[in-house]
Amino acid sequence: MKFAFIFPGQGSQSIGMMNGYADIPVIRNTFSEASDTLGQDFWNMAKDGPADDLNLTINTQPLMLIAGVAVYRAWIELGGEEPAYLAGHSLGEYSALVASEALTFADALSIVRFRAQVMQQAVPEGVGGMAAILGLDDDTIKNVCAELNNNSSAETLEPANFNSPGQVVIAGHRNAVLQGIEAAKAKGAKRAVLLPMSIPSHCTLMMSAAHKIQQQLAQVKLEPPKIPVFHNVDVTQHNEPSAIRDILVKQLYSPVQWVDTIHALVANDVTHIAECGPGKILTGLNKRIDRHLQSLSFIDNEAIKQAVIALKSK
Repeated sequence: MKFAFIFPGQGSQSIGMMNGYADIPVIRNTFSEASDTLGQDFWNMAKDGPADDLNLTINTQPLMLIAGVAVYRAWIELGGEEPAYLAGHSLGEYSALVASEALTFADALSIVRFRAQVMQQAVPEGVGGMAAILGLDDDTIKNVCAELNNNSSAETLEPANFNSPGQVVIAGHRNAVLQGIEAAKAKGAKRAVLLPMSIPSHCTLMMSAAHKIQQQLAQVKLEPPKIPVFHNVDVTQHNEPSAIRDILVKQLYSPVQWVDTIHALVANDVTHIAECGPGKILTGLNKRIDRHLQSLSFIDNEAIKQAVIALKSK
């Protein structure tokens, strides 16, 4: 049996998301370490909100990093074995790199906070947007984006997340996204809905943020991962620190190839995948990508303890 861990990103946050882990000391200690580093009480934010603070990108991104790392540390402390592979959805790649020991937790906190700030600065509030399109194949959505881009030289619309068969997120200028929603419905989409995000992640509107991240990452020490990490952009493992830096820069303006990432894990004989962090969003996607995969969600202490037993080497 070979298993992999995947880490959720922005969008999996919710008030009370850490309540099920409260009695594992390493969880609280990880949050305390992060709060000392960034000068902010993330535990109380996760516990009580308010939702507006929780959903601010500059808070959400470090919070999801902390949650992923904390749950991974709990797994190890409770006797769990190291997974064969790691991956993370978008921001979740930073949690994966910390778990692989390619990046220190302190450096990850700093770079993720910076990442959130420059992403918000790249596109003014209200100018960008993202939408989820359900029920269309990838090529149809690519064509929708291409047609709108051809009709407007000033506005951008691109596929941003290939999350599962029949679920793709598009991103770009808000007006282009709204037009994309209508065009997708006209093509037969079962659902097309604007997401509550002002930052159009994973499209070329993030190029200015990517340039700033590149400069910041140049000052951060990276090591070859001790556990292989599959990256969203090219669905490839990278060992050289320079290659990891490059892929983290490209990640900001390139689509998340989540379907291909899961297929790559399966192609490497992974039979079990555990979502290492609060929520079950990725677990739901994975079941639609490959119904033969055994999927687990580390949603609370009990789920981690049961998984330690279930994933023991035979």
